Amino acid sequence: MLGCHPTSFSCSYSAPKMVKTFQAYLPSKSYRTYSCVHCRAHLANHDELISKSFQGSQGRAYLFNSVVNVGCGPAEERVLLTGLHAVADIYCECCKTTLGWKYEHAFESSQKYKEGKFIIELAHMIKDNGWD
Repeated sequence: MLGCHPTSFSCSYSAPKMVKTFQAYLPSKSYRTYSCVHCRAHLANHDELISKSFQGSQGRAYLFNSVVNVGCGPAEERVLLTGLHAVADIYCECCKTTLGWKYEHAFESSQKYKEGKFIIELAHMIKDNGWD
């Protein structure tokens, strides 16, 4: 969803519309951010990072509390390394590259903390701003 505040992200699928939208920009001064490697659209603040210990379909991935400038596909059930989850693929709203997924529902109680969180694969993001 474009232009939304990171904490108000909602992932409901609707058919794409041909309307001009605005890209959300994260604060650049003293904030470390992650951006899309393909088009450099901002994706997340480092403060929203929960874990670097996740595995995506193309290698390592990070778990984020919230993201910006992403669209969301329909939810589907998938068996992942940690069990059955309902997930929705997320993609960059600017270049349409699939970045990872959003956890919609975890079927095991030990995995409930993932619900509403986002996975972005390292292969699709770069570090921007203040990573000295």
